[in-house]
Amino acid sequence: MSTTKNIFYQETIIAQCTPQGRGALALLRLSGDDALQIAAHLCKLASRKQLEEAPSHTVHAGWVIDQDNSHIDQVMIIVMHAPRTFTGEHVVEITCHNNQFIIEAIVQRALACGARIAQEGEFAKRAYLNKKIDLVQAEAINELIHANTQQALKQSLSQLEGSLSHRITYLEQEIYKALALSEASFEFLDEEIDFGIQIKHLVESLLKEINILKQNFDQQQHIRQGIRIALIGSVNAGKSSIFNALLGKNRAIVTDIAGTTRDVIEAGVYRDGTYWTLVDTAGLRETNDVIEQEGIKRSLHEAQLADIILLVYDHSKYLGQHEVEIYTDIANRYAHKILIVKSKADLPSSGEELCLPSHTVHLNASVHQQSTVAQLEAEIKSKIEAILSDAHAPFLLNQRQFNLILGLEKKLYTLLPMLQENTPYELVSYHLKEALADFAELTGKSITDQGMETIFRTFCIGK
Repeated sequence: MSTTKNIFYQETIIAQCTPQGRGALALLRLSGDDALQIAAHLCKLASRKQLEEAPSHTVHAGWVIDQDNSHIDQVMIIVMHAPRTFTGEHVVEITCHNNQFIIEAIVQRALACGARIAQEGEFAKRAYLNKKIDLVQAEAINELIHANTQQALKQSLSQLEGSLSHRITYLEQEIYKALALSEASFEFLDEEIDFGIQIKHLVESLLKEINILKQNFDQQQHIRQGIRIALIGSVNAGKSSIFNALLGKNRAIVTDIAGTTRDVIEAGVYRDGTYWTLVDTAGLRETNDVIEQEGIKRSLHEAQLADIILLVYDHSKYLGQHEVEIYTDIANRYAHKILIVKSKADLPSSGEELCLPSHTVHLNASVHQQSTVAQLEAEIKSKIEAILSDAHAPFLLNQRQFNLILGLEKKLYTLLPMLQENTPYELVSYHLKEALADFAELTGKSITDQGMETIFRTFCIGK
Protein backbone atom coordinates (compact mmCIF):
# COMPACT_ATOMS: atom_id res chain seq x y z
CA MET A 1 0.00 0.00 0.00
CA SER A 2 1.07 3.55 -0.62
CA THR A 3 0.86 5.65 2.51
CA THR A 4 0.98 8.89 0.52
CA LYS A 5 -1.83 11.13 1.73
CA ASN A 6 -4.55 11.73 -0.87
CA ILE A 7 -6.77 14.82 -0.99
CA PHE A 8 -9.30 13.15 1.32
CA TYR A 9 -6.72 12.91 4.11
CA GLN A 10 -5.58 16.49 3.58
CA GLU A 11 -9.01 17.83 4.48
CA THR A 12 -9.45 19.22 7.98
CA ILE A 13 -11.59 16.99 10.16
CA ILE A 14 -13.53 17.56 13.38
CA ALA A 15 -15.00 15.18 15.95
CA GLN A 16 -16.01 15.04 19.57
CA CYS A 17 -13.26 13.15 21.41
CA THR A 18 -15.03 12.73 24.75
CA PRO A 19 -17.95 10.29 25.19
CA GLN A 20 -21.45 11.57 24.60
CA GLY A 21 -23.54 11.81 27.74
CA ARG A 22 -23.63 13.68 30.99
CA GLY A 23 -20.59 15.54 32.19
CA ALA A 24 -19.27 19.03 32.74
CA LEU A 25 -17.07 19.39 29.66
CA ALA A 26 -16.63 18.02 26.17
CA LEU A 27 -13.59 18.15 23.90
CA LEU A 28 -13.70 18.63 20.13
CA ARG A 29 -10.64 18.23 17.95
CA LEU A 30 -9.81 19.81 14.59
CA SER A 31 -6.91 18.32 12.62
CA GLY A 32 -5.64 19.11 9.16
CA ASP A 33 -3.70 21.49 6.95
CA ASP A 34 -6.37 24.21 7.38
CA ALA A 35 -7.16 23.56 11.05
CA LEU A 36 -5.71 26.89 12.22
CA GLN A 37 -7.54 28.95 9.58
CA ILE A 38 -10.86 27.17 10.22
CA ALA A 39 -10.46 27.56 13.98
CA ALA A 40 -9.73 31.27 13.46
CA HIS A 41 -13.17 31.63 11.82
CA LEU A 42 -14.75 29.65 14.65
CA CYS A 43 -13.04 31.13 17.67
CA LYS A 44 -12.47 34.55 19.19
CA LEU A 45 -9.70 34.75 21.79
CA ALA A 46 -10.30 36.69 24.99
CA SER A 47 -6.84 38.24 24.52
CA ARG A 48 -8.08 39.77 21.22
CA LYS A 49 -5.10 38.16 19.46
CA GLN A 50 -5.51 36.25 16.19
CA LEU A 51 -5.63 32.50 16.72
CA GLU A 52 -3.42 31.85 13.68
CA GLU A 53 -0.69 33.93 15.33
CA ALA A 54 -0.86 32.06 18.64
CA PRO A 55 2.34 30.14 19.50
CA SER A 56 2.20 26.36 19.28
CA HIS A 57 1.18 24.35 22.32
CA THR A 58 -0.55 27.23 24.08
CA VAL A 59 -3.92 27.40 25.82
CA HIS A 60 -6.33 30.30 25.38
CA ALA A 61 -9.66 31.39 26.83
CA GLY A 62 -12.23 32.56 24.33
CA TRP A 63 -15.53 31.91 22.60
CA VAL A 64 -16.86 29.96 19.68
CA ILE A 65 -18.85 32.35 17.52
CA ASP A 66 -21.44 31.93 14.78
CA GLN A 67 -21.60 33.67 11.40
CA ASP A 68 -23.15 36.72 13.06
CA ASN A 69 -20.31 36.96 15.57
CA SER A 70 -22.65 35.87 18.40
CA HIS A 71 -21.29 33.62 21.12
CA ILE A 72 -22.12 29.92 20.85
CA ASP A 73 -20.17 29.01 24.00
CA GLN A 74 -17.33 30.15 26.24
CA VAL A 75 -14.45 27.73 25.67
CA MET A 76 -10.79 26.87 26.22
CA ILE A 77 -8.70 26.48 23.08
CA ILE A 78 -5.43 24.57 22.68
CA VAL A 79 -3.37 25.46 19.60
CA MET A 80 -0.78 22.95 18.33
CA HIS A 81 1.25 23.37 15.16
CA ALA A 82 2.44 20.55 12.92
CA PRO A 83 4.43 18.39 13.10
CA ARG A 84 4.60 18.24 16.93
CA THR A 85 1.09 16.83 17.31
CA PHE A 86 -0.47 13.39 17.61
CA THR A 87 -1.61 13.39 13.98
CA GLY A 88 1.44 15.26 12.66
CA GLU A 89 -0.92 17.97 11.35
CA HIS A 90 -2.07 21.31 12.72
CA VAL A 91 -4.44 20.57 15.61
CA VAL A 92 -6.85 22.77 17.55
CA GLU A 93 -8.72 21.34 20.52
CA ILE A 94 -11.80 23.11 21.86
CA THR A 95 -13.10 22.36 25.34
CA CYS A 96 -16.71 23.45 25.64
CA HIS A 97 -19.64 22.85 27.99
CA ASN A 98 -21.01 19.35 27.60
CA ASN A 99 -24.41 20.18 26.16
CA GLN A 100 -25.28 18.36 22.98
CA PHE A 101 -26.93 21.45 21.47
CA ILE A 102 -23.71 23.42 22.00
CA ILE A 103 -21.54 20.60 20.65
CA GLU A 104 -23.71 20.23 17.55
CA ALA A 105 -23.68 24.00 16.95
CA ILE A 106 -19.85 24.08 17.11
CA VAL A 107 -19.53 21.10 14.77
CA GLN A 108 -21.99 22.60 12.27
CA ARG A 109 -20.13 25.91 12.39
CA ALA A 110 -16.84 24.08 11.70
CA LEU A 111 -18.41 22.27 8.76
CA ALA A 112 -19.65 25.59 7.37
CA CYS A 113 -16.08 26.93 7.65
CA GLY A 114 -14.62 24.06 5.61
CA ALA A 115 -14.07 21.09 7.92
CA ARG A 116 -15.69 17.68 7.60
CA ILE A 117 -16.73 15.04 10.14
CA ALA A 118 -13.95 12.58 10.97
CA GLN A 119 -14.36 8.93 10.12
CA GLU A 120 -13.95 6.11 12.65
CA GLY A 121 -10.39 6.16 13.93
CA GLU A 122 -9.31 8.84 11.47
CA PHE A 123 -7.16 10.79 13.93
CA ALA A 124 -5.16 7.63 14.69
CA LYS A 125 -5.12 6.75 10.98
CA ARG A 126 -3.60 10.15 10.15
CA ALA A 127 -1.00 9.67 12.88
CA TYR A 128 -0.13 6.36 11.22
CA LEU A 129 -0.10 7.82 7.69
CA ASN A 130 2.14 10.67 8.88
CA LYS A 131 4.50 8.12 10.49
CA LYS A 132 3.93 9.40 14.03
CA ILE A 133 3.04 5.85 15.10
CA ASP A 134 3.13 2.43 13.45
CA LEU A 135 0.12 0.17 12.99
CA VAL A 136 0.85 -1.84 16.15
CA GLN A 137 0.81 1.37 18.21
CA ALA A 138 -2.38 2.52 16.49
CA GLU A 139 -4.05 -0.76 17.46
CA ALA A 140 -2.79 -0.26 21.02
CA ILE A 141 -4.80 2.99 21.21
CA ASN A 142 -7.99 1.09 20.46
CA GLU A 143 -7.05 -1.63 22.95
CA LEU A 144 -6.32 1.04 25.58
CA ILE A 145 -9.77 2.57 25.17
CA HIS A 146 -11.53 -0.80 25.44
CA ALA A 147 -9.33 -2.39 28.12
CA ASN A 148 -11.47 -4.48 30.47
CA THR A 149 -8.83 -5.21 33.11
CA GLN A 150 -6.07 -3.31 34.86
CA GLN A 151 -3.49 -5.65 33.28
CA ALA A 152 -4.84 -4.98 29.80
CA LEU A 153 -4.68 -1.24 30.48
CA LYS A 154 -1.01 -1.44 31.51
CA GLN A 155 -0.09 -3.64 28.55
CA SER A 156 -1.89 -1.34 26.09
CA LEU A 157 -0.06 1.70 27.47
CA SER A 158 3.23 -0.15 27.13
CA GLN A 159 2.44 -1.12 23.53
CA LEU A 160 1.39 2.43 22.69
CA GLU A 161 4.83 3.54 23.90
CA GLY A 162 6.40 1.04 21.51
CA SER A 163 7.19 -2.09 23.56
CA LEU A 164 5.81 -4.53 20.97
CA SER A 165 6.92 -2.35 18.03
CA HIS A 166 10.51 -2.37 19.30
CA ARG A 167 10.47 -6.17 19.60
CA ILE A 168 9.06 -6.56 16.08
CA THR A 169 11.68 -4.12 14.72
CA TYR A 170 14.43 -6.18 16.36
CA LEU A 171 13.10 -9.39 14.77
CA GLU A 172 12.83 -7.66 11.40
CA GLN A 173 16.47 -6.55 11.66
CA GLU A 174 17.50 -10.15 12.36
CA ILE A 175 15.72 -11.27 9.18
CA TYR A 176 17.57 -8.55 7.25
CA LYS A 177 20.86 -9.93 8.67
CA ALA A 178 19.94 -13.41 7.46
CA LEU A 179 18.98 -12.02 4.05
CA ALA A 180 22.27 -10.09 3.85
CA LEU A 181 24.21 -13.30 4.53
CA SER A 182 22.20 -15.15 1.90
CA GLU A 183 22.78 -12.41 -0.69
CA ALA A 184 26.48 -12.24 0.23
CA SER A 185 26.86 -15.92 -0.58
CA PHE A 186 26.37 -15.07 -4.28
CA GLU A 187 29.63 -13.08 -4.20
CA PHE A 188 31.67 -15.69 -2.30
CA LEU A 189 30.79 -18.92 -4.05
CA ASP A 190 34.40 -20.07 -4.06
CA GLU A 191 35.11 -19.08 -0.45
CA GLU A 192 34.95 -21.63 2.36
CA ILE A 193 32.37 -19.67 4.34
CA ASP A 194 29.37 -21.60 5.65
CA PHE A 195 26.65 -18.99 5.29
CA GLY A 196 23.99 -21.67 5.88
CA ILE A 197 25.11 -22.29 9.47
CA GLN A 198 25.03 -18.58 10.27
CA ILE A 199 21.58 -18.14 8.70
CA LYS A 200 20.32 -21.26 10.51
CA HIS A 201 21.42 -19.87 13.89
CA LEU A 202 19.62 -16.60 13.15
CA VAL A 203 16.43 -18.38 12.09
CA GLU A 204 16.46 -20.64 15.18
CA SER A 205 16.92 -17.59 17.39
CA LEU A 206 14.03 -15.88 15.61
CA LEU A 207 11.76 -18.88 16.15
CA LYS A 208 12.49 -18.77 19.90
CA GLU A 209 11.58 -15.07 20.02
CA ILE A 210 8.39 -15.68 18.04
CA ASN A 211 7.42 -18.43 20.45
CA ILE A 212 7.69 -15.92 23.31
CA LEU A 213 5.47 -13.48 21.38
CA LYS A 214 2.69 -15.97 20.74
CA GLN A 215 3.01 -17.88 23.99
CA ASN A 216 -0.18 -18.22 26.03
CA PHE A 217 -2.28 -16.37 23.42
CA ASP A 218 -5.50 -17.90 24.79
CA GLN A 219 -4.61 -16.84 28.32
CA GLN A 220 -3.75 -13.35 27.07
CA GLN A 221 -7.38 -12.97 26.04
CA HIS A 222 -8.38 -13.23 29.70
CA ILE A 223 -6.29 -10.12 30.34
CA ARG A 224 -7.73 -8.39 27.28
CA GLN A 225 -11.42 -9.27 27.56
CA GLY A 226 -11.97 -10.19 31.19
CA ILE A 227 -13.49 -13.41 32.54
CA ARG A 228 -16.62 -15.13 31.26
CA ILE A 229 -18.65 -16.88 33.99
CA ALA A 230 -21.57 -19.10 32.95
CA LEU A 231 -24.27 -20.34 35.32
CA ILE A 232 -25.34 -23.79 34.12
CA GLY A 233 -27.89 -26.13 35.66
CA SER A 234 -31.34 -27.68 35.54
CA VAL A 235 -34.59 -25.72 35.39
CA ASN A 236 -35.57 -23.81 38.50
CA ALA A 237 -32.20 -24.57 40.14
CA GLY A 238 -31.78 -20.98 41.29
CA LYS A 239 -29.34 -19.84 38.58
CA SER A 240 -31.10 -16.55 37.87
CA SER A 241 -31.30 -15.68 41.59
CA ILE A 242 -27.56 -16.27 42.01
CA PHE A 243 -26.90 -14.37 38.75
CA ASN A 244 -28.79 -11.35 40.14
CA ALA A 245 -27.06 -11.63 43.53
CA LEU A 246 -23.57 -11.64 41.97
CA LEU A 247 -24.54 -8.79 39.68
CA GLY A 248 -25.98 -6.76 42.55
CA LYS A 249 -29.27 -6.03 40.77
CA ASN A 250 -32.28 -7.83 39.32
CA ARG A 251 -31.23 -8.38 35.71
CA ALA A 252 -32.80 -11.82 35.15
CA ILE A 253 -36.47 -12.63 35.77
CA VAL A 254 -36.93 -14.97 38.74
CA THR A 255 -40.12 -17.02 39.25
CA ASP A 256 -41.11 -20.43 40.62
CA ILE A 257 -42.14 -21.46 37.11
CA ALA A 258 -39.70 -23.96 35.65
CA GLY A 259 -38.06 -22.81 32.41
CA THR A 260 -38.47 -19.05 32.95
CA THR A 261 -35.06 -18.37 31.40
CA ARG A 262 -35.27 -19.66 27.82
CA ASP A 263 -32.29 -17.84 26.32
CA VAL A 264 -28.83 -16.65 27.30
CA ILE A 265 -28.73 -13.43 29.36
CA GLU A 266 -25.43 -11.54 29.73
CA ALA A 267 -24.41 -8.75 32.08
CA GLY A 268 -21.04 -7.28 33.01
CA VAL A 269 -19.60 -6.08 36.29
CA TYR A 270 -16.15 -4.89 37.43
CA ARG A 271 -14.60 -6.63 40.44
CA ASP A 272 -11.08 -5.84 41.72
CA GLY A 273 -9.82 -4.50 38.39
CA THR A 274 -11.24 -7.36 36.30
CA TYR A 275 -14.33 -7.38 34.10
CA TRP A 276 -16.71 -10.26 34.76
CA THR A 277 -19.22 -11.24 32.09
CA LEU A 278 -21.93 -13.16 33.92
CA VAL A 279 -24.04 -15.44 31.73
CA ASP A 280 -27.40 -16.83 32.86
CA THR A 281 -28.52 -19.79 30.76
CA ALA A 282 -31.63 -21.82 30.07
CA GLY A 283 -32.30 -24.77 32.37
CA LEU A 284 -31.16 -28.23 31.31
CA ARG A 285 -33.92 -30.83 31.00
CA GLU A 286 -35.65 -33.17 28.53
CA THR A 287 -38.26 -31.23 26.58
CA ASN A 288 -40.21 -31.34 23.32
CA ASP A 289 -40.47 -27.54 23.20
CA VAL A 290 -38.44 -26.42 20.17
CA ILE A 291 -37.64 -23.00 21.65
CA GLU A 292 -36.56 -24.51 24.96
CA GLN A 293 -34.41 -27.07 23.12
CA GLU A 294 -32.59 -24.23 21.35
CA GLY A 295 -32.06 -22.51 24.72
CA ILE A 296 -30.54 -25.71 26.16
CA LYS A 297 -28.29 -26.04 23.10
CA ARG A 298 -27.04 -22.49 23.72
CA SER A 299 -26.49 -23.28 27.41
CA LEU A 300 -24.19 -26.18 26.52
CA HIS A 301 -22.37 -23.91 24.06
CA GLU A 302 -21.87 -21.34 26.85
CA ALA A 303 -20.32 -24.05 29.03
CA GLN A 304 -17.71 -24.52 26.31
CA LEU A 305 -17.05 -20.76 25.96
CA ALA A 306 -16.88 -19.94 29.65
CA ASP A 307 -13.68 -19.44 31.64
CA ILE A 308 -15.53 -20.43 34.82
CA ILE A 309 -18.70 -22.52 35.13
CA LEU A 310 -20.98 -22.29 38.15
CA LEU A 311 -22.71 -25.66 37.95
CA VAL A 312 -25.86 -25.01 39.98
CA TYR A 313 -28.31 -27.56 41.38
CA ASP A 314 -31.16 -27.26 43.91
CA HIS A 315 -30.01 -29.32 46.89
CA SER A 316 -33.56 -29.33 48.32
CA LYS A 317 -34.91 -31.47 45.44
CA TYR A 318 -34.10 -34.85 43.96
CA LEU A 319 -32.63 -34.85 40.48
CA GLY A 320 -33.95 -37.08 37.73
CA GLN A 321 -31.68 -39.62 36.05
CA HIS A 322 -31.39 -37.49 32.89
CA GLU A 323 -30.39 -34.43 34.95
CA VAL A 324 -27.76 -36.42 36.84
CA GLU A 325 -26.30 -37.62 33.52
CA ILE A 326 -26.09 -34.05 32.16
CA TYR A 327 -24.46 -32.73 35.33
CA THR A 328 -21.95 -35.60 35.36
CA ASP A 329 -21.08 -35.12 31.68
CA ILE A 330 -20.50 -31.36 32.09
CA ALA A 331 -18.50 -31.86 35.30
CA ASN A 332 -16.24 -34.47 33.71
CA ARG A 333 -15.76 -32.48 30.51
CA TYR A 334 -15.00 -29.13 32.15
CA ALA A 335 -13.80 -30.14 35.62
CA HIS A 336 -10.87 -27.68 35.55
CA LYS A 337 -13.16 -24.65 35.36
CA ILE A 338 -16.15 -25.71 37.46
CA LEU A 339 -17.46 -24.61 40.85
CA ILE A 340 -20.31 -26.83 42.10
CA VAL A 341 -23.00 -24.63 43.67
CA LYS A 342 -25.67 -26.22 45.87
CA SER A 343 -28.35 -23.53 45.71
CA LYS A 344 -31.26 -22.72 48.07
CA ALA A 345 -29.05 -23.59 51.03
CA ASP A 346 -31.64 -22.04 53.38
CA LEU A 347 -34.05 -24.91 52.57
CA PRO A 348 -33.83 -28.47 54.00
CA SER A 349 -31.55 -30.76 52.00
CA SER A 350 -33.00 -33.62 49.96
CA GLY A 351 -30.08 -35.71 51.18
CA GLU A 352 -28.92 -36.29 47.61
CA GLU A 353 -25.29 -35.53 46.75
CA LEU A 354 -24.07 -35.44 43.17
CA CYS A 355 -21.11 -37.76 42.61
CA LEU A 356 -18.97 -35.33 40.67
CA PRO A 357 -15.15 -35.07 40.30
CA SER A 358 -13.63 -34.92 43.78
CA HIS A 359 -11.25 -32.05 42.96
CA THR A 360 -14.08 -29.65 42.12
CA VAL A 361 -15.06 -27.09 44.76
CA HIS A 362 -18.52 -27.58 46.31
CA LEU A 363 -20.30 -24.56 47.79
CA ASN A 364 -23.59 -23.90 49.52
CA ALA A 365 -25.38 -20.77 48.34
CA SER A 366 -28.60 -18.99 49.14
CA VAL A 367 -29.61 -15.51 48.05
CA HIS A 368 -31.27 -15.20 51.45
CA GLN A 369 -27.95 -15.77 53.20
CA GLN A 370 -25.53 -13.03 52.16
CA SER A 371 -22.57 -14.82 53.75
CA THR A 372 -22.95 -17.73 51.31
CA VAL A 373 -23.07 -15.34 48.32
CA ALA A 374 -19.93 -13.63 49.66
CA GLN A 375 -18.20 -17.01 49.97
CA LEU A 376 -19.18 -17.89 46.40
CA GLU A 377 -17.82 -14.56 45.17
CA ALA A 378 -14.57 -15.18 47.06
CA GLU A 379 -14.18 -18.59 45.38
CA ILE A 380 -14.80 -17.03 41.97
CA LYS A 381 -12.12 -14.40 42.67
CA SER A 382 -9.70 -17.13 43.74
CA LYS A 383 -10.32 -19.02 40.50
CA ILE A 384 -9.86 -15.82 38.49
CA GLU A 385 -6.53 -15.13 40.24
CA ALA A 386 -5.37 -18.63 39.25
CA ILE A 387 -6.40 -18.02 35.62
CA LEU A 388 -4.68 -14.64 35.41
CA SER A 389 -1.53 -15.93 37.13
CA ASP A 390 -1.04 -18.18 34.08
CA ALA A 391 -1.60 -15.27 31.71
CA HIS A 392 1.61 -13.33 32.25
CA ALA A 393 2.88 -12.15 28.88
CA PRO A 394 5.24 -9.43 27.74
CA PHE A 395 2.70 -8.38 25.11
CA LEU A 396 -0.98 -8.75 24.31
CA LEU A 397 -1.39 -9.72 20.68
CA ASN A 398 -4.67 -9.17 18.89
CA GLN A 399 -6.02 -11.73 16.43
CA ARG A 400 -4.58 -9.98 13.35
CA GLN A 401 -1.10 -9.83 14.87
CA PHE A 402 -1.31 -13.41 16.12
CA ASN A 403 -2.32 -14.74 12.68
CA LEU A 404 0.55 -12.89 10.97
CA ILE A 405 3.05 -14.19 13.52
CA LEU A 406 1.79 -17.76 12.98
CA GLY A 407 2.29 -17.28 9.24
CA LEU A 408 5.79 -15.93 9.81
CA GLU A 409 6.65 -18.84 12.08
CA LYS A 410 5.45 -21.30 9.42
CA LYS A 411 7.66 -19.66 6.77
CA LEU A 412 10.72 -19.84 9.01
CA TYR A 413 10.10 -23.51 9.85
CA THR A 414 9.84 -24.19 6.10
CA LEU A 415 13.22 -22.52 5.67
CA LEU A 416 15.13 -24.59 8.26
CA PRO A 417 15.37 -27.87 6.26
CA MET A 418 16.63 -25.90 3.23
CA LEU A 419 19.60 -24.70 5.28
CA GLN A 420 20.55 -28.32 6.01
CA GLU A 421 20.19 -29.59 2.44
CA ASN A 422 22.50 -27.23 0.51
CA THR A 423 19.51 -25.52 -1.07
CA PRO A 424 20.49 -22.76 -3.52
CA TYR A 425 20.77 -19.46 -1.67
CA GLU A 426 18.55 -17.80 -4.28
CA LEU A 427 15.67 -19.88 -2.89
CA VAL A 428 16.69 -19.09 0.70
CA SER A 429 16.65 -15.37 -0.13
CA TYR A 430 13.20 -15.72 -1.68
CA HIS A 431 11.76 -17.22 1.53
CA LEU A 432 13.48 -14.62 3.72
CA LYS A 433 11.95 -11.84 1.60
CA GLU A 434 8.53 -13.46 2.09
CA ALA A 435 9.13 -13.38 5.86
CA LEU A 436 10.02 -9.68 5.63
CA ALA A 437 6.71 -9.10 3.82
CA ASP A 438 4.90 -10.51 6.88
CA PHE A 439 6.78 -8.09 9.14
CA ALA A 440 5.85 -5.23 6.83
CA GLU A 441 2.17 -6.14 7.06
CA LEU A 442 2.43 -6.51 10.84
CA THR A 443 3.73 -2.96 11.32
CA GLY A 444 1.65 -1.52 8.47
CA LYS A 445 4.52 -0.79 6.08
CA SER A 446 2.84 -2.71 3.28
CA ILE A 447 -0.74 -3.26 4.44
CA THR A 448 -3.46 -2.95 1.80
CA ASP A 449 -5.94 -0.08 1.83
CA GLN A 450 -8.72 -2.57 2.54
CA GLY A 451 -6.77 -4.09 5.45
CA MET A 452 -6.13 -0.65 6.93
CA GLU A 453 -9.79 0.33 6.61
CA THR A 454 -10.81 -2.89 8.39
CA ILE A 455 -8.55 -2.09 11.33
CA PHE A 456 -9.52 1.56 11.80
CA ARG A 457 -13.23 0.86 11.30
CA THR A 458 -13.25 -0.69 14.78
CA PHE A 459 -12.19 2.63 16.34
CA CYS A 460 -14.65 5.18 17.65
CA ILE A 461 -15.11 8.46 15.74
CA GLY A 462 -13.04 10.73 18.00
CA LYS A 463 -9.88 8.60 18.09
